[in-house]
Amino acid sequence: MDRTAFVLGGGGVLGAHEIGMLRALEETGVRPDLVVGTSVGALNGALVAADPGTAVRRLTDLWSDERVRAVFGARVWSRLWTLARSGTHLHANDPLRRMLAELLETSRIEDLAVPFQCVAACVETAMAHWFTDGPVIPAVLASCAVPGLLPPARVGDRHYYDGGLVHSIPVGRAVELGATTIYVLHVGRIERDLAPPRRPWEVGMVAFEIARRHRFFEEMAALPDGLSVHVLPAGGRPRKAGVDLTQMRYRDVSGIAAHIERAYQASLKYLKEV
Repeated sequence: MDRTAFVLGGGGVLGAHEIGMLRALEETGVRPDLVVGTSVGALNGALVAADPGTAVRRLTDLWSDERVRAVFGARVWSRLWTLARSGTHLHANDPLRRMLAELLETSRIEDLAVPFQCVAACVETAMAHWFTDGPVIPAVLASCAVPGLLPPARVGDRHYYDGGLVHSIPVGRAVELGATTIYVLHVGRIERDLAPPRRPWEVGMVAFEIARRHRFFEEMAALPDGLSVHVLPAGGRPRKAGVDLTQMRYRDVSGIAAHIERAYQASLKYLKEV
């Protein structure tokens, strides 16, 4: 039996690209039977799984207004105070929790309209953990807990960090769950080659990005025969050689509308041609 999966990767504010891709999928009549997400892709994916028919409209509203800024919009002194008190992170996760509570009417993963799973990195076991049932908001918070920005999310007796640490774009999970057609929604980074670091702070960024992409490329190379896999284009603008610093500018929401539109146009063109 055919089973269509949407796989949504991580990437912070660049997750706006996925909204453009979702809009193109909706307009071409593609609906998911399964949604798998990590990090910001878990947030976007949870709303898709909750109600595929309204997800694009709701996500466009979310990414187009001040709600994204509200999650990470604390002033410098507030961020420094949070860091001084916690010793580990700049932002509390309460604003994100409240935003999810407003957006998600369904409280449990197993009650979502479309089967949904998201992944996080378990601190205690140093392994990937897939949330397949139980409360949806703690699962999404765990998958979105960027180290240094947000606190590790506690679920039960374990603590979790961002799912991008273990699965940046979890195509393999969709395969394990029986998907026969997979649409990969990502934030655009995989479309550009990396460049060697030239400054001290770029070293860690490049190293993390290598690790982030490595598993995805390995999983793509090992896909079994008979699958139909579509990596939707993000339509990113050409960049100068060097390290992409967008991930460091996580509070800059000025380019969100452009990210959505470019990904929409590029993905719509692709879907009409396949």
